[in-house]
Amino acid sequence: MSDVEARPTNFIRQIIDNDLAEGKYQTIQTRFPPEPNGYLHIGHAKAICLNFGIAQDYRGKCNLRFDDTNPVKEDVEYVESIKHDVQWLGFRWDGEVRYSSDYFEQLYHYAIELIQKGLAYVDELSADEIREHRGTLTQAGKNSPYRDRTIDENLSLFNKMKNGEFAEGKACLRAKIDMTSPFIVMRDPVLYRIKFANHHQTGDAWCIYPMYDFTHCISDAIENITHSLCTLEFQDNRRLYDWVLDNITISSRPHQYEFSRLNLEYAITSKRKLNLLVAEKIVDGWDDPRMPTVSGMRRRGYSAASIREFCQRIGITKQENTVEMSALEFCVREDLNENAPRAMAVIDPVKVIIENFSESLDEILMMPNHPNRPELGQRDVAFTRELYIDRADFREEANKNYKRLVLGKEVRLRNAYVIRADRVEKDDEGKIKTIYCSYDPATLNKNPEDGRKVKGVIHWVSAKFALPAEIRLYDRLFNTPNPGAADDFLATINPESLLIKQGFVEPSLRDSKAEFSYQFEREGYFCLDSKYGKDNNLVFNRTVGLRDSWSE
Repeated sequence: MSDVEARPTNFIRQIIDNDLAEGKYQTIQTRFPPEPNGYLHIGHAKAICLNFGIAQDYRGKCNLRFDDTNPVKEDVEYVESIKHDVQWLGFRWDGEVRYSSDYFEQLYHYAIELIQKGLAYVDELSADEIREHRGTLTQAGKNSPYRDRTIDENLSLFNKMKNGEFAEGKACLRAKIDMTSPFIVMRDPVLYRIKFANHHQTGDAWCIYPMYDFTHCISDAIENITHSLCTLEFQDNRRLYDWVLDNITISSRPHQYEFSRLNLEYAITSKRKLNLLVAEKIVDGWDDPRMPTVSGMRRRGYSAASIREFCQRIGITKQENTVEMSALEFCVREDLNENAPRAMAVIDPVKVIIENFSESLDEILMMPNHPNRPELGQRDVAFTRELYIDRADFREEANKNYKRLVLGKEVRLRNAYVIRADRVEKDDEGKIKTIYCSYDPATLNKNPEDGRKVKGVIHWVSAKFALPAEIRLYDRLFNTPNPGAADDFLATINPESLLIKQGFVEPSLRDSKAEFSYQFEREGYFCLDSKYGKDNNLVFNRTVGLRDSWSE
């Protein structure tokens, strides 16, 4: 077990260690049980890393099970996206993908068992009436007038529900527990409701569907889950799960352990609110690079390794807290700094003409793909008379702290020569069109021979060979750290969360692969967009800047 002990521990791992030491279990069985009603987000990534990570470290197994109890909100699109996200994050589930709908027949018979024991009844109150009868946190609930039906009557009515003889909303099956319980979840919760909806796995085989709370605990028991891990908002539900399992004939008894959910600054992880952003077209789908979804982070250029590292660093506790966005970006930046090859791109271009460089010469320079990893090789970059540099890298006048190109002064071009700005040409509105320069031919990757000091280094691309590219500068979607707490979270949208620039990139990026990250020197980390960067259409997304500008 030395490989387990080498990893950071937490209260769940300590529980597992004790269970194994006491011989309670021989092997560990976990599961990741998403509802297929949306795309996975960063909070799900934490749960994935926890459940699959524990299974890996303890040489156990982890199931992927879809808790698919509401066909109205579910879709095969979500099923497929979730499977892809889990695999992309680097995990593999045990055996075949499982669905709670695989157990619909068993769940139905367990409901029959509860009715036969006098522990469930068919209620004909409307949803609003059930809500009114349930009471509040300070006021006990009231029994339904249908609560004392006989067992035979409930069996007959439940069979009618199953056969489609009730309209939607006209009847449901409720557990008979305690309408005065201090825990609202225990006040005769609904176990089954009627929905005449096609299910993505079972088709039209059923018109009654079990509720999540009834289904979830039984599915865990059927799969012999040893440690049922979920977030703290399900803490009270554990009482209902235990009640259900105590009152049906099933041998396995998974124990539920709750941990704090992941709250991330400048982001929301409510699927309802994320779905609203998509439905209102405020973002470009679930995989918009500004979304905290796994697919959005992947499209933005976040690596799976950086997300796993982030989830490990924030740890597993019972303490609710909010993690700074900079902590996630630090992990992304750290990974990409080590692994992303370098390239040059000019996002806001202005032309440079080197007047003493031959018009007919295309000089090929060799540049390293990574300054610290020679195994990543080199690339050829053409140096020509006409170049593009970034507009922010030139000023006609500047103080001594400005380390870039200034009129009448010198700067080094990255991996190339020292140039001096001699004069400028402006358009009718006074905007600089062209910077005319001269270069020192003896300074290719060398200091000037006369000993003069040139401090600044700027990036560039050849105007002759550069490729036009759309550069998408993504920033945080919200301009407040806790948008979920706002009365109207849509009012906190950052209007500058996406800026689109038309720039140029070096020719080596012509064959870029989608979601493969590069460091654009001095600009940040970027990747080819998987949605729009196709058919020789170069669209690059900024993954993250070279440094954290938000904490400054």
